[in-house]
Amino acid sequence: MNWETVIGLEVHAQLNTRSKIFSGASTAFGAAPNTQASAVDVALPGVLPVLNRAAVEKAIRFGLAVGATVNERSIFARKNYFYPDLPKSYQISQYEIPVVSGGSVNILAGDTEKTIRLTRAHLEEDAGKSLHEDFHGETGIDLNRAGTPLLEIVSEPDMRSSAEAVAYAKALHALVRWIDICDGNMQEGSFRCDANVSVRPAGSDTLGTRCEIKNLNSFRFLEKAIEYEVRRQIELIEDGGKVVQETRLYDPARDETRSMRTKEDAHDYRYFPDPDLLPLEVSRTWLERVKTQLPELPVARRERFIGEYSLTPYDAAALTATREIGDYFEAAASGDKATAKLCANWIVGALSARLNEAGLDVTEAKIAPPQLRHLVQRIADGTISGKLAREVFDAIWNGEAVGDDAADRIIDARGLRQISDAGALEQIADEVIAANARQVADYRGGREKAFNALVGQVMKATKGKANPQQVSEILKRKLAS
Repeated sequence: MNWETVIGLEVHAQLNTRSKIFSGASTAFGAAPNTQASAVDVALPGVLPVLNRAAVEKAIRFGLAVGATVNERSIFARKNYFYPDLPKSYQISQYEIPVVSGGSVNILAGDTEKTIRLTRAHLEEDAGKSLHEDFHGETGIDLNRAGTPLLEIVSEPDMRSSAEAVAYAKALHALVRWIDICDGNMQEGSFRCDANVSVRPAGSDTLGTRCEIKNLNSFRFLEKAIEYEVRRQIELIEDGGKVVQETRLYDPARDETRSMRTKEDAHDYRYFPDPDLLPLEVSRTWLERVKTQLPELPVARRERFIGEYSLTPYDAAALTATREIGDYFEAAASGDKATAKLCANWIVGALSARLNEAGLDVTEAKIAPPQLRHLVQRIADGTISGKLAREVFDAIWNGEAVGDDAADRIIDARGLRQISDAGALEQIADEVIAANARQVADYRGGREKAFNALVGQVMKATKGKANPQQVSEILKRKLAS
C-alpha cells in the first residue's frame, strides 16, 4: 500500500523581551539556577500576574508579518496539568480566543513554492526546567525559565514530508529573527518544535492517528525524528497493529522516537479563563503603529531584488534567507545595478563558503561590504580577472590589508593588475602560436578544445594576468588569417 505522510508543527518561539511575560524578572540566558525567578514565577500565595506589553507587541508583529488576523480581543486561560517544573500547577496560555488567528508561510518545496496555512499563534508562559544530569537519583528544578514569554505558532497539517517540515521550520525561524521577535537560538531553547505526525493511505481524506514528537531543537533532529516516526507507524499498521495517540521523544543517540505519555486532548487540561488577567484588547491605533514599524518583509524584498537588481529568483531567495544577508548585499551593491549581479554571485558563492567553513554569521564576515564592492568593481573594470579576484578575496579575508580600498592595495602589492595592453598580448600570442604548431593545426582542423589549450598557454605565460576575453579575441583573429 502507498502511504501519505501528514505533518503539522507547533513551534515555540521565545520572545526576546528583557523581562518575563507576567513579572519583571530577567529573561537573560545562563544565570545560576533559580536566581531569576520572582515571587510571581514561583507562584507564592497572593501574587498577581501583570502582562508584559512588549510581548504582546511582538505577537502583533508576527500576526501582521504572516497576513493573519490580529484579534481585537483575546483572553488568557489556565491550562491545568501537574509537573514538577510548573509551580502553579497550571500554565497561563490562550485557548479559545488567541491573539493571532490564521495567516500563512510560503516555503520552497523542491522547485515549487507551497503555502503552509497557520491555525493560530498564541501567547503563553514557559515552564521551568528539570535537571537530571547533576543529581544522582534525584531531579533538580530550575525556575529561571518559568514565566519566559513564548509565542506558540500552530500550523495546519499541510506538510507531506520531512523535507517540507524542515523547509517550513527554517522559513519560520528566519521570519521571527527577521522581524526581531526571537533570537532563534535553538541550542538555548529559544526556538523549538513539536511535530504532529500521522500517515494515511494515499488518496484518503481521513487523517490518521497522530503522535506528537516533543521539543525538537535542531532542524536535523526534526527531519530525523519525522522520518523514523513515519517508518514506525507504517510498519506498525502493515503488521496489523494500531497507532496510539501519544506524546513521544526523539533520542538522537539511537535515532528513534520513544513513548513519553499518552497524548492529552484539550478537555484533559480543563482550560478556563484566568480570573487574574483582564481580556487583552488591541486597538486599531496600536495595530497601525506596529504595522508602520515592521521592516520590509522577506517576500517583498525578494521581489524588489529581482526587479531592481535583475537578479534570478534563486539569487534573490538566497540573499533574503536572513535579513542580515540582505543587508550585506545591499551595502555591497550600493545601488549599482551594473555590478549587483556580480556582488550577488560572490556573496552566494565565495563568501557563503567561507562563512560556512569558519562557522560564522554574515555579520561576522572578515570582508566588509565596501571591501567586496571595490573588489567586484576591479573585476568589472578589467583590472583583475575573476580567477585573480579569488586570490585578492582570500588575502582580504586573512587580514593582509584593511580599509575600503583593501583590494587595490593587495592588487598593487602582489602585482596582479591584468595585462590589457594589446601590443604586449599580441606578441605573447605570436610566441604561443609559433611554439604550439600541433594545437594550431588541430584547431584549424575543427577541434575547439585545442583553442582552449592555446588560451591556457597565453594565460600561463602572463602568470594569469592577461585579460582572458582579449586573449581569446586576439588568438581567433590570428588563427583565422
